Amino acid sequence: MRYLLLTLFCLLAGAAHAAPAKAYMSIIIDDLGQSSERDSRTLALPGPVTLAIMPDTPHATDFARQAHKAGSTVILHMPMDPATGPYAWHPELTLTELASRLDAALAKVPYAAGINNHMGSRMTAQREPMAWLMAELQRRHLFFVDSRTSAATVAAAKAQALDLAHVSRDVFLDDVRTRDAIQAQLQQGVELARRQGSAVLIGHPYPETLDVLEREMPRLKSQGIELIGLQQMIAERGNQAMPAHGKHGRYSNR
Repeated sequence: MRYLLLTLFCLLAGAAHAAPAKAYMSIIIDDLGQSSERDSRTLALPGPVTLAIMPDTPHATDFARQAHKAGSTVILHMPMDPATGPYAWHPELTLTELASRLDAALAKVPYAAGINNHMGSRMTAQREPMAWLMAELQRRHLFFVDSRTSAATVAAAKAQALDLAHVSRDVFLDDVRTRDAIQAQLQQGVELARRQGSAVLIGHPYPETLDVLEREMPRLKSQGIELIGLQQMIAERGNQAMPAHGKHGRYSNR
């Protein structure tokens, strides 16, 4: 009897420390709207991909409409300091001007279901503007993706404080633009998804990135990875911070 109880205890302890039963992955491609060829190739990737379109690009509006018609998730890739241009957010701007630039950017990217930051290492560290942005997105029924371009970001923490639908990026695919490096980053995403149950990856429409994704996305299922859309990922994570971004589900930078 004691042996049976010990065996049962060991089995239960092992199950408690086992990897999650499912491993989910979502992929976001940033900087879209600049090239019709790269936009179309991204749209044709073999699986659900979220398309982050920059407002100050020549094909932003047309591609947003095309992607929406194809059933893809479109988000606004919002320029933030140190990004420049007519839509970019900077710390010295008033909330009125920030609101005006957000309105104009959303008008350029129709059907946006949410936004993520383009660059933004300075801007996403600003508490008041980030708190305002999350309240505004809540009002508009849009979600937020923290690209985490800086360890000092408070954006996701401000979203969490309002219970705004959001996720944070886990892995950048293509900081190094070689196929081998991108392949290694994708594998890091696979291993992270297996370990913590999910991984959010961000890449760009570089030829090298698209080459790797075209080849590897169909193989993810055989590695135990389920590719899901970003809205489903938000639901799976339930607005909780991943271990790399905080403790006990709460973001560190509050």
